[in-house]
Amino acid sequence: MTTGVIAGNPVEARTQGMRQIVLASALGTVFEWYDFFIYGSLAVFFGGLFFPKGNESAAMLASLATFGAGFVLRPFGAIVFGKLGDTIGRKYTFLATLLIMGLSTAVVGLLPTYEKIGWAAPVLLVTLRLLQGLAVGGEFGGAVTYISEHAQARNRGVMTSMLQITGTIGLLLSLLVIMGLRSMMQESAFAAWGWRIPFLLSIALLMLSLYIRLKLGESPLFVEMKAHGKQSKNPIRDTFGDPKTFKLVVIAIFGVVAGQAVVWYTAHFYSLYFLTATLKLDYTSAYLYLTIALVLGTPFFVIFGALSDRIGRKWVMLSGCLLSALLIVPIFHGLAAYANPALTEFRQHVNVVIEGEDCQATQSLIGQTFNQKATKACERAKAFLSANAVPYTVERGGGEIAIVVNGTRMPGFDEAQLKASLVKEGLPTKADPSNVNGPAVVALLFALIVLTTMIYGPLGAFLVELFPTHVRYSGVSVSLQFGNGWIGGFAPLIATAVVLRTGDIFAGLLYTVGIAAVTFILGGLLLRETRGRDMSS
Repeated sequence: MTTGVIAGNPVEARTQGMRQIVLASALGTVFEWYDFFIYGSLAVFFGGLFFPKGNESAAMLASLATFGAGFVLRPFGAIVFGKLGDTIGRKYTFLATLLIMGLSTAVVGLLPTYEKIGWAAPVLLVTLRLLQGLAVGGEFGGAVTYISEHAQARNRGVMTSMLQITGTIGLLLSLLVIMGLRSMMQESAFAAWGWRIPFLLSIALLMLSLYIRLKLGESPLFVEMKAHGKQSKNPIRDTFGDPKTFKLVVIAIFGVVAGQAVVWYTAHFYSLYFLTATLKLDYTSAYLYLTIALVLGTPFFVIFGALSDRIGRKWVMLSGCLLSALLIVPIFHGLAAYANPALTEFRQHVNVVIEGEDCQATQSLIGQTFNQKATKACERAKAFLSANAVPYTVERGGGEIAIVVNGTRMPGFDEAQLKASLVKEGLPTKADPSNVNGPAVVALLFALIVLTTMIYGPLGAFLVELFPTHVRYSGVSVSLQFGNGWIGGFAPLIATAVVLRTGDIFAGLLYTVGIAAVTFILGGLLLRETRGRDMSS
């Protein structure tokens, strides 16, 4: 990249060039995350559009599973594009990932629904999600490697943390676009066709991002390595076949990335689902509160990145994991208390018991997700109660199902009768806006975002310093995408499925808490400090 020379001031010239490099890398990454998160933000719509009707809980799980499908290929994208990045160069590889991501997202906006083409609709949707995941798998590792190989050791944490912001900005941008469209359109119009617009906007964003990235030059460390013939001939073999490098990958995944992944997706996605689907907060308020929290919390990526330049990466990240393990459940209890206090009060005094012989056979996660229609009365009752955040227990019994609400026994499952009984006991059908404590909700969401920034802010610098130059693109990408793709990406789906199984709206958080706690322990034992390490080695 040609940045020009500022006469008599090489430091200023270098600073200006670094700013251009960060800006160009970050803008493209923001666009890719926007693409990826548009689906996540609209997942609540996709259950009714691309999957069979008849079981709302199953449709919602299916839409979350399809969101998770984008994560399945992320590690493979890391392997494929990591190999290209370590052999042909950083620049052209993440140009390719940008193009694949943008086109896949735009096509989602053109897909026919299940009503029009049947099962071909979810098949095509999953295929496009897989392509998106493949592209993202190679994108972030390439961008953070590119920036770090231009940065100086003393500010590497700050420079790479600016790229860490892009995931949050991409989500923020997707929320703003969706909120803007929904405020300008009738709800029926948005549900019918307006949801397609954010996907189609990707074409314009793709063109802008490609133009910006085409102006970049190649990484100087890669050019130097290639000039001396030191680049890897087979990065896949050198990453997975070399015991030393493979050990670094495993330590990175389970010592820090896994914790970052579950906390990030819980804070950014599951919190939104929890507010809207579980607590019945209206979408406008939920999006607004999360948007404010994102705006307030985003600078902390850079703050913790800068802190890691001063005191080291390891314990800044692991402190975030420990605090997350300790605080996430209380934070979500606080969200319930402040976003829908009537529901919290109702849950404290209601006692619902499901009895019946067929309730003893529990359905698998796959069965819950892809069963076209919940046929058993017990499964339908569980789905209804979970969808309304009503806690329940299942007791062994014989014969036909019966539901007991605060001592009143109702034979069979009649949804209207059960709902009337629960409303009589104080169940709110939606959050009362006059009782929502908005500032408190924002403060709690802000706390979730800050916990994320503690781990994620220094992570880019840590990973690029961890791996040697000849396999850096591969090592960073594989570590990030196995942790985020297979451990963190399914966190919203697993949490929702656990809630459906247990009837406890907070039970799904145990997955995040457990992973964060294990990461803190393993990271404390296995991670070594990387701050200031020579990047040319």
